[in-house]
Amino acid sequence: MPHYRDEAVVIRTHKLGEVDRIVTLLTKNNGQVRAVAKGVRKTSSRIGARLEPFTVVDVQLYQGRTLDTVSQVEQLSNYGSVIIADYATYTAATAVLEAAERLTREDSSSQQFMLVVGALRALSLKENASDQILDSYLLRALAISGWIANLENCQGCGSDSPVAFSVHTGAVSCTSCMLPGSVRLGEEGIGHIEALLSGDWPSVTRSSSKTRKAVSGVVSAYLQWQLERGLRSLEHVERS
Repeated sequence: MPHYRDEAVVIRTHKLGEVDRIVTLLTKNNGQVRAVAKGVRKTSSRIGARLEPFTVVDVQLYQGRTLDTVSQVEQLSNYGSVIIADYATYTAATAVLEAAERLTREDSSSQQFMLVVGALRALSLKENASDQILDSYLLRALAISGWIANLENCQGCGSDSPVAFSVHTGAVSCTSCMLPGSVRLGEEGIGHIEALLSGDWPSVTRSSSKTRKAVSGVVSAYLQWQLERGLRSLEHVERS
């Protein structure tokens, strides 16, 4: 059908001509979509404010050859006003959207959509450290993409006490079976990764600052390895 409707989160916008805008949407059922929103930069536009990053919308689109066209927009949630008011939250949220754009260009799912929405909601609530919400999002998004291996057992001998994480394979290992490119995090570090993946926030909060920073570095390195280049926005994220 030429027209279709879906829920979406706005992950990027670009100016087009004098009054139009290209919006990149991560939809719930149709993956990543790039569409033209006509006339939204006019002061009289009623939908321009609904198509800003960090906004979740119910959108109707007309299918085109290269770019779709936005027909109707209803705002479902707007996390932008809270997010942009705090630098640490804003930089983390920007990294979430940049990662989402990169990870869903070729393939996506409703899980990726819900994960992004959940990360933005969590950042807006400010109940946990913004950088830890970001790391949790990145690990879960990588896991959905199939890039996180078993974290409970050493990839070599099957030991249930892994201490190192490979930034090349996503596998964990014990001291005797460490792979090239592995980072020794200790049992606390591996446990912290597991807590971030499962959303065990009491355990995340109990981790030391040293462990959190070490794991953040590993997550960034592993993401860069999988994407073949890093995220620009990660350079600006404030770490606790």
